[in-house]
Amino acid sequence: MKYAAVGPIAVHLPPAVETNEQLKAENPRWDVDLIYEKVGIRKRHLAAAGECASDLGVAAAEKLFADYQIDRSSIDFLLLCTQTPDYPLPTTSCLMQDRLGLPTHCGALDFNLGCSGFVYGLSLADGLIRSGAARRVLLVTAETYSRYITPDDRSLRTIFSDGAAATLVEAADEPSLEGFCFGTDGRGADMLIVNRGGARLPEQAIKPRGRQRWNSSLYMDGVNLIAITLETIPAMIDRVLELSQRRRGEIDYFIMHQATRLMLEQLRQRMSLETERLPIVLEQYGNTVSSTIPIVMQQLRADGLMPVGKRAVLIGFGVGYSWAGCLHTETWRGDRAIAARNIAPYQF
Repeated sequence: MKYAAVGPIAVHLPPAVETNEQLKAENPRWDVDLIYEKVGIRKRHLAAAGECASDLGVAAAEKLFADYQIDRSSIDFLLLCTQTPDYPLPTTSCLMQDRLGLPTHCGALDFNLGCSGFVYGLSLADGLIRSGAARRVLLVTAETYSRYITPDDRSLRTIFSDGAAATLVEAADEPSLEGFCFGTDGRGADMLIVNRGGARLPEQAIKPRGRQRWNSSLYMDGVNLIAITLETIPAMIDRVLELSQRRRGEIDYFIMHQATRLMLEQLRQRMSLETERLPIVLEQYGNTVSSTIPIVMQQLRADGLMPVGKRAVLIGFGVGYSWAGCLHTETWRGDRAIAARNIAPYQF
């Protein structure tokens, strides 16, 4: 039986950038310094008018193919995680299959899971490879959350960023992914929701849990999300370690969804982790939803901090309410110079 291994990753961020200084100039009453202290973000990337998640995903995949000399005809399955699809139907992954020139025997599937989606995607790729249904899976995460946010929304506009990541997951003789754990609590649906645009009648739609202060299609109850995250994630990490037969001290990194700095710092304190073991890289990128974890992984690789053998617990959490985790052991022996061109340097 073959196992799944995480190969090269390519990241694409739209060139348009919105800085905190720009927000301050546009909204003089916003205390952007106080906001920065909480969210830890200085700038966000924004998709251009008419640019969709598929455009960002295709750009990331093309970068992956070009930088790492990947034969697109070798892709057996395309998995796309997005909550901002081009259309209700057909699936955006089918559109991307055609645009990328992937073979017609390639499977293509959309799944809608947001911030926990990358880990869910790894588990789907792992299952396809272990079952023998695929040998090479292209996992793409792509979001344009800015489409859901109005210019006056101080709570969301300062957090979310558009972007995409393309990750190659391929068959290997030894597993690099294990200990998958999942969690779902649909009672939290009203904490992070876009309740317009679907088939549900407006009068039947789920109402946001708290007071909706802005007209954005997206609503987020940040306070309750932090509380639930602090309750569920440490326990799930312990479960991942139990299934993987590892101790916390054997883990080099705890790579978590980059929600806000406040949330990550509280998780770090709750788990008594050293700063370097829970990297926070959202300052220059913002919260890119399903792409935050591959961005951190690519950053660590580019900086030479993720050599073969390093172990990381990957943790995603958010909309649904949903969460997922697994243990990743680095096996990719890639070109560090190429990896460094894909993403800007940072400091912990």
